[in-house]
Amino acid sequence: MADLSREDRLLLEQLQSRFPLCARPYAELARRLGLAEGQVMERIRALKEAGPLRQIGAIFDTRRLGYASTLVAMAVEPAQLDAVADVVSRHPGVSHNYARAHRFNLWFTLAVPPGVDLEREVAALAGQVGVLEAFSLPTRRAFKVDVRFDLVDASDEPATQGATAEGREEGAQVAPVQGAKEALAPRDIPFVRALQEDLPLVARPFAALGEREGVGERALLDAAHRLLASGILRRYGATLRHREAGYRANAMAVWRVPEGRVEAAGRAAAGRREVSHCYERPAYPPAWPYQLFTMVHAHSQEELEHAVAALGELIRPLDAAVLPTVREYKKVRLRYFIE
Repeated sequence: MADLSREDRLLLEQLQSRFPLCARPYAELARRLGLAEGQVMERIRALKEAGPLRQIGAIFDTRRLGYASTLVAMAVEPAQLDAVADVVSRHPGVSHNYARAHRFNLWFTLAVPPGVDLEREVAALAGQVGVLEAFSLPTRRAFKVDVRFDLVDASDEPATQGATAEGREEGAQVAPVQGAKEALAPRDIPFVRALQEDLPLVARPFAALGEREGVGERALLDAAHRLLASGILRRYGATLRHREAGYRANAMAVWRVPEGRVEAAGRAAAGRREVSHCYERPAYPPAWPYQLFTMVHAHSQEELEHAVAALGELIRPLDAAVLPTVREYKKVRLRYFIE
């Protein structure tokens, strides 16, 4: 984080966790931070060009949109890894694709729209690239999905000049309701198409997004708040390039846990700030005996090792493995309901 100024850290914190869903979000951010609207927009442009800021937009619950998704692990001959990864990355349903240090050395997420058989798609892709072994690891339970990085330390001043009141006019994001999880209504597809795009750097960005899909600014903002409250929209805000934001070490730590302790272990791991994702997935013993997955991020390798060790003490697994990220082949937001 030493490469980021205090002002940039405060802005990125707002963009990640408290983005104002209102007609003039950059003006609201400027009010909070004691800046001019133009200054906020220029800082955002600079952060995108410099690298830390990847995109500002909607993060949806894939399943609630009717899509099926899975994590795929492939064992690939090391000499063929880059070539296989290139073929995998071309698939439009692949949003994340990484090389990791393990016998299963290629890991990617795959999502398919309604009407497409997910497992058949996995098998077809594995057959196309000719891998040694492949597993599909769909989510059984999600304990945490929260890719937000802590950029503000105790030495920083409060992030805003006066807390923004809760409510739609001030752009407050609403916590999801509890209860039944309804699927996306067909009438909301144009709103999903608009909200998933990178937010333009103009004074009224939601008006610009709505115009592309033939919906008005007010209708789009109303839909954003409604989808957020239902949980179909998980979060609206920034996604960062974690290395450029100061989190230069990360790994996927996986754990073999007795069946009766998976939920308790998952909830304990999810409570750790350094864990961004925590899932239960199927195991395939003996080749892959692990069913609890955690993504761990840290500023340094030493800090990462301490974090994984602390997780191990919490989880008390029967077995564990740490798979450091070796290379990022692809990392984009999945785009829904496109041709």
